Amino acid sequence: MATSSSLEARLSRVKTLGEPIIAFEHVFLAFGDNVILKDISFELRTGFTKIFLGASGAGKSTVLKLILGLLKPQAGKIWVNGVRVDTLSESDMMKVRDDLGMVFQEGALFDSLSVRENVGYKLYEESDMPLDDVHRRVEEVLGWVELEEHIDKMPSQLSGGQRRRVAIARAMTFQPRILLYDEPTTGLDPITSITIDEEIVKLRDIEGVSSLMVTHQLRDAFWVAEKMAVRGPDGKVEIVPASPEKLEQTEFVMLREGLIAFEGTVRELRATDDPYLKLFLS
Repeated sequence: MATSSSLEARLSRVKTLGEPIIAFEHVFLAFGDNVILKDISFELRTGFTKIFLGASGAGKSTVLKLILGLLKPQAGKIWVNGVRVDTLSESDMMKVRDDLGMVFQEGALFDSLSVRENVGYKLYEESDMPLDDVHRRVEEVLGWVELEEHIDKMPSQLSGGQRRRVAIARAMTFQPRILLYDEPTTGLDPITSITIDEEIVKLRDIEGVSSLMVTHQLRDAFWVAEKMAVRGPDGKVEIVPASPEKLEQTEFVMLREGLIAFEGTVRELRATDDPYLKLFLS
């Protein structure tokens, strides 16, 4: 097992675009006789997005829990930032989680805390950063999601889309290199969903975040895959159609009966002749 110093050294190493940052190798997970994942292998590359699709109960959210170390597989290996996490102790797993930002399905904000306190929670509770620096960081990330004017409101005073954007800001606060999204647009109307999709694209293309997104919302999955964010001459970030190169940097994974039924780009998914996939996409 890795020593604490070697673990921190591997976690701190900066990875280049396209280098694997998460990897599953023949992962198997079951609860009693209920097999969730039979033999799952894939890689998420640095600066890329992986979008997991599949029917309810296919194991999409389970993949996120395995990455976070909330579940352990019965077989196989899981790597995050060059560290094998399926064998780590909880204390070492906490170090790995510092580089993982998680956006939960319903936002999962603390109802009793203000927006400022929600976004800065991890910095307030788990760092020795001076309070003035924490305040500046909170204001910075809320500015990124265009919610700085809501900093002193309570979650109950926000719309569903605003709460989801606060959750994204909270996930960004620690400046993680990996963001995990669990059904980030579920329950939102199409127009509001686009504002969340825009944040996912901006973080990927402007901040260089590697992202793994679980969703059953095909509209949002294709939107994220087929758009890109660029910074214009005036410094403002614009969302434009993805270039051919950028299209290759988003990959889809379809889970079915504990296995990967498809893995490929948006072009390959749209062109599939597989009857199950065509039915799912229809």
